[in-house]
Amino acid sequence: MSKCIKITFTGNPNQDFLQKVVQKHARSLKVEGLAQGSEEGHFKIIVCGDLDTIDSFVDMIHKESVKALLKDIEIEPFLKDKDYRGVFRIIE
Repeated sequence: MSKCIKITFTGNPNQDFLQKVVQKHARSLKVEGLAQGSEEGHFKIIVCGDLDTIDSFVDMIHKESVKALLKDIEIEPFLKDKDYRGVFRIIE
């Protein structure tokens, strides 16, 4: 069964956080979606995949949030509105 979630958080992680941590784990788990950050420190991640892989992805976010000093993490269900074509992208 497939599931999509939206993760939002604030903070000031290092610049490589989205590429080296989030995208790396997304690719290893074979989930699709996107991640986007802003200069104001607001981040959004949309991820879709199997239930177990989404749970693993969320576990990784919680684990890495301590190292990256992330705050106000919110996770909510998300209705897929785009075809991500099996790829996880970082939007800058």
